[in-house]
Amino acid sequence: MNSIAFSIGKFNIHWYSLLIILGVLVCYFLVNKEAKKMGISKDFIFNLTFWVIIFGIIGARLYYVIFRFDLYKDHIIDIFKIWEGGLAIHGGIIAGLLTMYIYCKKYKVRLTLMTDLVVPGLIIAQAIGRWGNFFNQEAYGSRVALSTLENLKIIPKFVIDGMRIGNIYYHPTFYYESLWCLLGFIILLIVRRLKYTKVGNTTAVYMMWYGLGRFFIEGLRTDSLMLGGFKVAQLISILLFIIGLLMSMIISRKGKFEDLYNDKDNVRILY
Repeated sequence: MNSIAFSIGKFNIHWYSLLIILGVLVCYFLVNKEAKKMGISKDFIFNLTFWVIIFGIIGARLYYVIFRFDLYKDHIIDIFKIWEGGLAIHGGIIAGLLTMYIYCKKYKVRLTLMTDLVVPGLIIAQAIGRWGNFFNQEAYGSRVALSTLENLKIIPKFVIDGMRIGNIYYHPTFYYESLWCLLGFIILLIVRRLKYTKVGNTTAVYMMWYGLGRFFIEGLRTDSLMLGGFKVAQLISILLFIIGLLMSMIISRKGKFEDLYNDKDNVRILY
């Protein structure tokens, strides 16, 4: 498996980087399209996206490096080689959310309204970005028989072939997560368009959906970030699911016509 898409002179362009960029562009397009429907300023969305991307990538890298510092303590410069892999989505989500909180607070915009607008684009970006793991041959699961993978009709042959590493086949957990995120994208779009969807509902569904899927998929992985004897991603996934569930329960107490997502009075952006 070649992780390099193409080269310009001595400069190599990696599939991992290209797919992350593609995911970001798709996310931005979807967010901008939804923002336009809601009458939200392009400048607001562009500036918000810019800062979220910057700090999201930094957060995703720091999160990974903190839990795998043993890989970098003797090669500090390698911390900056993000094209080789090593971005933890949970770190990106945490850093991106903190950035959104600060930005939205500055302009007096509701955070949950913005997260509702962003999460469908985010989850499809996650689905796209996971394919970078395929080309880097990382984020795969435990050993598995070839026949088992072939019997799972949803796995294309080229993915199975790519999961043959050192004459051993592995679960393509990156692929499972990509499919889960793709299905989640469709569900989130449906939820956001429902007539009585309230502000925060879409965000809550994202947290529960991704948390649930990632918990079980992480259980198959052999390269998980660890905290003691526990997989960090599973701990964060449980937390995400619980927060999403609590959000849903609190939101459900509101009146049928109260605080609807599609109510444009919820949006007050001055520039």
